[in-house]
Amino acid sequence: MNSDTSSSLAFTLLQWQGLDQTHQALWRTQSAMPQPKRLQLADDTLSAQAAYKLICEGSALVWRGDFHNARQLMLALSRRLERAPRKNTKAASAPAAVFPHAFHLHRQAQAQRSRLLSSILIELDAQWHCTLRRAPDWSEACAEAWGPVPTQAGAKTVLIPLRELLGAVGAHEWRKAGVEIAALGKNARIHAQYGVFSPVRGEYLDLVAKAEIPAAGKAVAWDIGVGTGVLSALLLKRGVQKVLATDMSERALACAKDNLKRLGLSARAELLQADLFPQGQSGLIVCNPPWLPGKAASLLDQAIYDEDSRMLRGFLQGLRGHLLPGGEGWLILSDLAEHLKLRTRESLLAWIDEAGLEVLGRDDIRPRHGKVQDREDPLHAARAAEVTSLWRLAAKR
Repeated sequence: MNSDTSSSLAFTLLQWQGLDQTHQALWRTQSAMPQPKRLQLADDTLSAQAAYKLICEGSALVWRGDFHNARQLMLALSRRLERAPRKNTKAASAPAAVFPHAFHLHRQAQAQRSRLLSSILIELDAQWHCTLRRAPDWSEACAEAWGPVPTQAGAKTVLIPLRELLGAVGAHEWRKAGVEIAALGKNARIHAQYGVFSPVRGEYLDLVAKAEIPAAGKAVAWDIGVGTGVLSALLLKRGVQKVLATDMSERALACAKDNLKRLGLSARAELLQADLFPQGQSGLIVCNPPWLPGKAASLLDQAIYDEDSRMLRGFLQGLRGHLLPGGEGWLILSDLAEHLKLRTRESLLAWIDEAGLEVLGRDDIRPRHGKVQDREDPLHAARAAEVTSLWRLAAKR
């Protein structure tokens, strides 16, 4: 799946008044949280109730107290949000006829929660160090996620939402540990970098591991939207001689390169920054696009949401012209969008037909993640019915 379009960062300068002086710091413009309009200094004397009121009124809090107390404040705000009445719970848990409205309400609630919990800001210096009392040294995780801090307009610090800081640290730990992928062999692991979607849902890998590779695709296969490189690795493990993988994201390409090197597969893989297809033709072209139509609100969202189904439709429209005779395109796609009423099966089949393609076969598998059983999940009705499929496509005869 595609991730962010670039690993480079952009910053703007923020200024605010506090303690009878003007303060300034850099703000990452690629942050999932919009640039704050009002900034206010806050410390350990601020109660959770007062903080909640300030944030709801549109202020972001620049924390100057104990670091662990900032984390406790964020947890207190989270509990407050959980206790708030869930107005759409009944509707979202009802039969699928309430979709897509219930889904849009769910995303709206998620965005509101993210905005509120991202309003506690931590100031870091030019080496990503935090000078707050009891602050851990997470500079390595920050540098890994965001690169070097630029020198800009004399600002010596960067403001980062505490929630994003914790996310960068979590990604750093996940990257070190990796995710074990049984389909790749014993003790084989994939290490996802910050902003690149981790293959924690492994059922689609089982489909790729079992599907018969066409004779035309055994020499060279293409992996469109390489992400972590897990599909490229799996194709190579299955005996494909060479894989050419593309992605728009520099971050994803670097992640895939690292994983293929760890697995000893670098010599048989070529990575290329491209929007969908490279030049030429292949006997097997695999694509696992984002599964839901919608606008992404963060880096990781870009692996889940495909605005206007751009990547899905682009893959289908360009596939025929890039297939060798006897070649196949493998489209890996969940039908969750259909159950959420965001896309119909008829639309998907029409796009396939209009692209001059035919369906040779389809292999299905049920998801195994915990949310399938979670009846408190507002999207449970759709998740419980979800099926992930590998569509085997070919040029119409």
